[in-house]
Amino acid sequence: VIRDRRQALVLAPEIGLTPQLVERFRRRLRVPLAILHSGLSDTERHCAWEMARRGRAPVVLGTRSAVFAPLARPGIIIVDEEHDSSYKQQDGFRYHARDLAVFRARQHAIPIVLGSATPSLETLYNVARGRYRRLVLPERTGSARHPTLEVIDVRRRPLEDGVCERLRQEIATQLEAGGQILLFLNRRGFAPALICHGCGWIAPCPRCDAFLTLHAGHRRLRCHHCGTEQALPPGCPECGEADLRPVGQGTERVEQALGRWFPHTPVLRIDRDTTRRKGAMEARLGEIQRGEHQILVGTQMLSKGHDFPNVTLVGILDVDSGLYSTDFHAMERMAQLIIQVAGRAGRAERPGKVLLQTHQPEHPLLRTLLSANYARFAEAALAERRIAELPPYRHMAVLRAEAARNRTPMAFLDAARCVLPDPLPQGISVLGPAPAPMERRAGRYRAQLLISARGRAALKGLLDAWMEELPALPGVRRVRWSLDVDPIDLY
Repeated sequence: VIRDRRQALVLAPEIGLTPQLVERFRRRLRVPLAILHSGLSDTERHCAWEMARRGRAPVVLGTRSAVFAPLARPGIIIVDEEHDSSYKQQDGFRYHARDLAVFRARQHAIPIVLGSATPSLETLYNVARGRYRRLVLPERTGSARHPTLEVIDVRRRPLEDGVCERLRQEIATQLEAGGQILLFLNRRGFAPALICHGCGWIAPCPRCDAFLTLHAGHRRLRCHHCGTEQALPPGCPECGEADLRPVGQGTERVEQALGRWFPHTPVLRIDRDTTRRKGAMEARLGEIQRGEHQILVGTQMLSKGHDFPNVTLVGILDVDSGLYSTDFHAMERMAQLIIQVAGRAGRAERPGKVLLQTHQPEHPLLRTLLSANYARFAEAALAERRIAELPPYRHMAVLRAEAARNRTPMAFLDAARCVLPDPLPQGISVLGPAPAPMERRAGRYRAQLLISARGRAALKGLLDAWMEELPALPGVRRVRWSLDVDPIDLY
């Protein structure tokens, strides 16, 4: 594309991935790049926008908002890690950057490449329907080999700070051999709850239907949903008992435990709490590449496409939370996380090993994933979706409403349902209204109404007419409402 004097648009899911990608593109292509993501200043973003618009940047590289970048001579669009949910803008102006990229490529009549080791079920469905062409890379680059996977059944086994003895022994073995270790836990903070050992009180968020997370380093309790923060209480506010205990594990607790078990080994934690400052993620990735830290602990920020050639062991501490969820996307996301995190091990000459802790080793989809591969898992998951009439076999939209009073959102959604056609067009069904799984968030009560359709055109026709009715409904001024087409989050 560059030789033809045209432009390439490359999308990546996270800001944290852009420094690595920028360095690689500059080294390999040696052409001017336009970089676009939310971490830039307005001036930096404006300069990149102008370079793209005037055709001075043969490559435009950015996160989801870069899908709107103007291109003077478009030649190709590439979406890296196309399965990643970060491509969906969840509030304000809602869009999915991957889907917009596909639409834009069709408008320009140029090719688009959707890259992923764990393609989304929607993309695999489009492959099966003949809409997309599938290209398979069966082997890793260079001499790298696929890692071995081992499931550790932790039932009836002692866990110390969320880590079993088998995993601790393997960490010690790999450290002796000079390898790097990555422990993955998709939960930041020290512990997800603080409980009174006297009366059972659990520290609640005053604004959400959720518990406060303990951040021991700052002696603070924080809500990861609304941002509410308060000091660690000296005792239980219900019974006065001073024995308050952290329940569960977060990355901060695992980091502290590793410091006790391996006091002479540097440990690096990477999560949103340790990478808030501009340039912090880039600096820490550089430290990892230079081998300054032998043990890495982190959330999904560590799983997305990073190249850690010295990592020989990956430990996945908890997959059970993704096996049972009210959101039908949860199992797919957990499978993708397992494969993506496992992909950090054995990326160079040294072989890699992945140990996975679970209380549910017989879960059918988990067994399919681990005994076969992601492709077989996706086949089984798609079969379940087809039987349950869920996307991608049906098309969905969610009307959401929230208000300061608990009955107001439901009243608005009841009125919204009443103005739908009766009977509904063939192939369309409506569920709800019902409270959201987390009904109260940031001090506001939330409810939702789900519309499902067999065909995209039928859904669009219904929504177009419905959108004209909604602004005139009684009570509309007492709620914040939004219509989300193809929702990826039902919370």
